[in-house]
Order: sequence, then C-alpha cells, then structure tokens
Amino acid sequence: MADGMTANEVFHSHSSLTYDDLIIMPGFIDFGVQDVKLQTQLTREITIQAPLCSSPMDTVTETEMAVNLALLGGIGFIHYNNTIEEQARMVRKVKRYENGFITDPIVLSPAHQISDVDSIRERHGFSGVPITEDGTLQSRLVGIVTNRDIDFESDRTITLDQVMTRDPITAPKGITLQEANRILRESKKGKLPIVDENGILNSLVSRNDIKKNRDFPEASKSADKQLMVGAAISTRPDDRTRLAALVEAGVDVIVVDSAQGHSVFQIELLREIKATYPDLQVIAGNVVTRDQCESLIDSGADGIRVGMGPGSICTTQETMAVGRGQAAAVYHCASYCRSRGVPVIADGGIRDIGHIVKALSLGSSAVMMGLMFSGTSETPGEYFYQNGVRLKRYRGMASIEAMDSGGGKRYFAEDEQVRVAQGVSGMVMDKGSVRNLVPYLCQGLKHAFQDIGVKSMTALHGALKDGKITFETRTQSAQREGGVHDMYSYEKPAMGARERVE
Repeated sequence: MADGMTANEVFHSHSSLTYDDLIIMPGFIDFGVQDVKLQTQLTREITIQAPLCSSPMDTVTETEMAVNLALLGGIGFIHYNNTIEEQARMVRKVKRYENGFITDPIVLSPAHQISDVDSIRERHGFSGVPITEDGTLQSRLVGIVTNRDIDFESDRTITLDQVMTRDPITAPKGITLQEANRILRESKKGKLPIVDENGILNSLVSRNDIKKNRDFPEASKSADKQLMVGAAISTRPDDRTRLAALVEAGVDVIVVDSAQGHSVFQIELLREIKATYPDLQVIAGNVVTRDQCESLIDSGADGIRVGMGPGSICTTQETMAVGRGQAAAVYHCASYCRSRGVPVIADGGIRDIGHIVKALSLGSSAVMMGLMFSGTSETPGEYFYQNGVRLKRYRGMASIEAMDSGGGKRYFAEDEQVRVAQGVSGMVMDKGSVRNLVPYLCQGLKHAFQDIGVKSMTALHGALKDGKITFETRTQSAQREGGVHDMYSYEKPAMGARERVE
C-alpha cells in the first residue's frame, strides 16, 4: 500500500480542503539546495525568476514594492485605488528605474536649504541632488549636492548655493549608457547629470544602477531590459481609459481585479483587451472552479488568478457563503488550466513558506500575497507605535475604508448606497524590508523542493501530474503536533530576521 494519496485521490474524496489540512510526503534527495531553480511562468508569455507576486492592494503595492520585488525576481501589481494618472505614473517609475537613465530626477534650486536634501534622503534614501537655476527640469544645471558637501554642516538652514559643487562633471544628451558608466567609473562620482546643448538638465545616471546589475542578477526584466511591473484594473467602463494609459506607460501585464471573475463584465473586457492589445498579457479572475476558468480562458486570459475569500482580511466566505477552500480551488483550477497551457496564480491564504510550497505543489505557478508583504518598509503608509509595537495599517480592498477610496469597483459595490463589507482593516507588525524577506522565502522554497525531491517548478508540476507527489490529510491534532507545542514560552523568529537591517 502506497504512502499517502495522489492529489487526484485527495480532492475527489474530500471537499474544500485548505493548506493546513494537507501535508506532503517526502521524496528522495540526490541534489543540493543550490541546484534548485524557482523560475516559473506567470502567464503564457511571461517568465519570472521567483514565484512571488504582490497583491494589488492600496496598503501593499505601489512603486517601491513593485521595484524591489522585480529586482528580487518576482513581480508587483500596482493597485487602482488612485487616479488614472497616479497609477500610470507609478508604472512609468518602475519601468524607468533600472533603465540606466533617470528621466525624472528630483531637483532643487540654489535657494533651497540643506534640510530639503535631508527630507529627500529620509523619504527616498539618496541625497545626490542636481541643482538647477529654478529647481525644475526645465532650467539650466548649475551644480550638484552630495553627502560630502553637507554631512559636516551643523546648520541645516544653509542654502544650497553655499555648499553645492559647481560645474559638476556632465555628459551630453544622446550619450550611450555604456559610455555614461565609463565616465562614472573614471571620475569616481556617484551621479552623472546628462544635459542638452543649452546646459538644461535632461536626465541623470547613478552609480547605483551599475551596481544593481551585479547585485540583482535574477531581476524580472522585459525584453528591453527594464524591470517588469503589473497593474490592476476593474471591469468598469471608465477603466478602458485607465488601461490605455497603463499600456502607454509600459505595463507588462494586467490583472483584471474582481472578487468574482466569472461575469459577463469580465468576459466582455477580456475580449476587448485582446482585440485592442493582442500582445498584452492579461491575468483574469478571481475564480475557484473549472467552469469559471474555461470561460475566462476562452475569452482570452493568459493567466488565471485563483481564490475567493481565503485572505487574512477577507470575509467573503463568511459574509456571502460563496467560495472554496483554497487548496481545493488551486488544485481543480490548475488541473484544468494545465490542459489549456495557462498558468495559475494562487491568491490568498498564504501565512508562511509551507503554504507557498503547498500552493505550488497543487499546480499553481506563482502565489500572490498581501499579508506576507504587509508591514514591510516598501509598502505604502507610515509606521506608528501602539503599546510599544511598531505597526503599519493593512486593509482588505472590500473593507468599508478601502471601498470609500475606490476599492468597491472590485466588488460591483462602487455606486451602492448600502455597502456590505467583505473585508476588514487592521494593523500588522513591522517586517523590515522585502530585500530581506524575499531571499528568505526563496531559500525556504528551495529547501522544501529538495525535501519533496524536485529541482524545478517544471519537475514539481510533472510529479504532480504523474502522481509521484503524494499527500495526506491532517487532523486537528496532527496540525497542532506539526507546529510548536508544549512549551512554557518561546520566541518565534521573524521571517528574514537574521538578515534584517534596521
């Protein structure tokens, strides 16, 4: 008698199982952790190096999250609780981030003070600021301020014309990135302003951009070597205008963000998108059944987002009595989508590395997470203290608070006088930076793949299809036994804590 059951046996004898209800049987190890590769398909045409996506929530993904997640091999999806111009601007910032040339650098005027540079450093993490005649990009470059100019000045009200480096080394507009990098290396400067024939600042090249190619070799990049970024839209008619702006800004992939994606509204939108932008990759959802997947794929979806109600701040299953256990939803949807050559993104219900492993082992190609990334320094919002604990706000897009800001579009509730919340608002603890968290998650995934006995996502899904990965269901007692228990007290280390830098 074989140990465990195949996924097919598990999910045709049980219903609505979720991640904690399952445990994976170990495989045979004949390779090292360093041999495991996490590369995966996000959509039919897009490949990423790590199977991690950030959710398009207004307390999770804006420019900073999308940039850093792409640098680390994943991809971020920018939310739409904003104006069309704001969302398109965030996409452009991600696309330009590692293009070499910073085309919209922050500039100041000679009349600004050192304290203004301090504010820029505090908000953006750098202090090399070009100085133009009137503090705009439309005027002549007159200097540059760096750390060496201001670090030892005790009076932060001194104006920049007294401390800036005048006549900085510059390069002419039209110079290649390779040549600009050569000038930076030879001059040993951190920033190289690019000016036109009239001396007007055109762009900026940073030494850090040279280092990024070395420090982030597995960054998610498009064919033009720019960082990849996704964005969310709703099925509302005015989001056709939003879509056009996002495409113009260079977005790589769109997710149609609906709590229940099996609707005439989403089907019509998918057909319109594919007719207007046939090369644009589109992820549709959210769904939990094979029939739902079939309709969306037939309408043009390049990826399917799976999950209704499993998120930590989502109450859809309680409030609406509609949904499915996330493990069952992922398995059944992925089984069908595999036959159509369409990847599945498991959305919601992820609390730890083990949940990511189970989602991937049941057929998903990537996971989309809000809770796991919430509270990191790259999420929108400011930290605050409560009872001595450093916190950030985190809210469901179906919370009353988020719907008041536009999140109701996802739940067909934007214009309703009486709104029924399907989510909550809350607070999460500070988790440090995703630059520490994501490598921790990826290393954990590699160890898990080794325990299962597979070296890649392709091998994992092949073993699932062939019945070589087996599972058992767990009782409540087994779940308790599988975690920390019978301790008087203990301290659970935060994910990535060893590498955390405060």
